[in-house]
Amino acid sequence: MEVLYGVHPVEEALKAGRRRFDHVLVARERDDQRLDQLVAFCRQAGVRVRQESREQLTLMAKTPAHQGVVALVRPQESLSIEDLYAPISANPATRRLLLALDGVEDPQNLGALLRVADGAGVDGIILTERRSAPISPVAVKASAGAAEHLRIARVVNLVRALEDLKRQNLWIIGLDERGTADYDQFDLTGDCVIVLGREGAGLHDLVRRTCDHLLRIPMAGGVSSLNVSAAGAVVLYEAFRQRRNAAANAFPSPNSASKPRKQKGLGS
Repeated sequence: MEVLYGVHPVEEALKAGRRRFDHVLVARERDDQRLDQLVAFCRQAGVRVRQESREQLTLMAKTPAHQGVVALVRPQESLSIEDLYAPISANPATRRLLLALDGVEDPQNLGALLRVADGAGVDGIILTERRSAPISPVAVKASAGAAEHLRIARVVNLVRALEDLKRQNLWIIGLDERGTADYDQFDLTGDCVIVLGREGAGLHDLVRRTCDHLLRIPMAGGVSSLNVSAAGAVVLYEAFRQRRNAAANAFPSPNSASKPRKQKGLGS
């Protein structure tokens, strides 16, 4: 059994329906609407719920950051690289977008990247078996439960996996401070794999040489690069922006010629 903790991770695992739950523990000291809703959701899904002391939950989760919720679940099944060949969408015109991580070892960075990938519409994630953070309770918590909705494949050899994806007509695009093109000047609307490297060291040499293109994020300050999770957010949302604009231009709204309405936002 694996442990999940935190309201969002447990709730998202229930919604995704990919995990088999044994039972959920909730802190008897916590009494609020958010927890009541989660308990009702568990019972609706047929998952057993039991009350325990907060101290017992801390022992189970091995951290006090459990928010009063701990779930015991079966491990997620890992996918193979072949499982990521096809896009999520059944629309044949949909372009594939994958994210490959070359040795990201910090579970907080991994969780942050998974959360961004889910929000940016990434079709799948490629992780290495060795020298890579596992999909641990810490990573799942940092992803706010987004890890439960993503297709994640683990591979022994990342270079070989990237070569396989090339044969599936995907472009391999690495992010590297020595890249020759700025990320926002590159066309990211096609079938592609964004490759991010290790904390501090970046891409391995063989992985870098396998990439079809190397992009960089221009920096105006004194440091030469961003944290890997921040860099991933910048590039993945640029890809999302480009793809959304391309889709809007391909299929314009029938009301696109009408007078635009005033948009509300921060400060409105």
